[in-house]
Amino acid sequence: MNKHKYAAVVGALLAVAFLAPSLAHAQAKQTSGNATFTVTAVAKKEADVSDISKDNVQLFQGKERKQIGDWKKGDTLFLAILIDDSIDSGAGGQWQYLKDFIMAQPPSTSVMVGYISNNGTRVAQDFTPDKTLATKALRLPMGVGALGSSPYLGTIDLLKRWPETGVRRSIILITSGIDYFRGSGFGLFYPDLDPLISRAQRQNTNIWSIYYPSASHRGHSYWLGNTAQNNIDKLSEDTGAESYFLGLGMPVSIKPYLDEISGHLSNQYLLTFAGDGGKKGKYQSVKVKTDLQDVEFMTPASVFLPPSGQ
Repeated sequence: MNKHKYAAVVGALLAVAFLAPSLAHAQAKQTSGNATFTVTAVAKKEADVSDISKDNVQLFQGKERKQIGDWKKGDTLFLAILIDDSIDSGAGGQWQYLKDFIMAQPPSTSVMVGYISNNGTRVAQDFTPDKTLATKALRLPMGVGALGSSPYLGTIDLLKRWPETGVRRSIILITSGIDYFRGSGFGLFYPDLDPLISRAQRQNTNIWSIYYPSASHRGHSYWLGNTAQNNIDKLSEDTGAESYFLGLGMPVSIKPYLDEISGHLSNQYLLTFAGDGGKKGKYQSVKVKTDLQDVEFMTPASVFLPPSGQ
């Protein structure tokens, strides 16, 4: 089967899978007793992170060094572009950069485009290896018409309906980070942040967040904006990714953010190790280190160990 026919078949199967959501689709397929998570290699100075050997990697749970079962370069990627419909519609002026980013992704990456409103995700384009088709799903955010929603519940909705695809998954979330639905309290973090982080860790999904101001005048509040940025920063860091913002104003260009994300996505590895999740499964903090100079790793704050015998 040639590559073009293969891509078409894969796209069709994924589209069908997305229309039949179930709890089984909410978990990355894992081998019994094993946990797999994504490690992003980051170069300091001019270090080469494109081909890191398993021999140069160490895994720790606390102070205990764990054996690495498998270490391989990430190939197939399912990438969701998720846009908060309540951000200022001026964000549409940045979409050419987003289109260029999508078009630059390798053939092994399938892209989905969705919009968050009413605490859910509306899928404008299901996962497809056809990058041109994905770019055609980009439109102006609704702005004020979509206020009242939560980007955290909207992202959870997407994760609940994510097809049972390959292990390596990422979301680029473009949002103000403000929770207009359940974020009116005075706590530092929104109530749906931790459930979102836990689900993303369970499904081995990195969430890269790009801040863009809300369309609401209320959204220009320093307190709301600062709280929101703290939330999306924690969301990205705890899922093994990064958050991008510069103050509370509109970014001059999101191109540098997308360029950096693209570089990170091209230097990701899948690490598999044996772990006992007990009867229900559990989350475990891990650290990944290397003896290579000028190289560091980004990893999730916790990894989900599947139930024993799963």
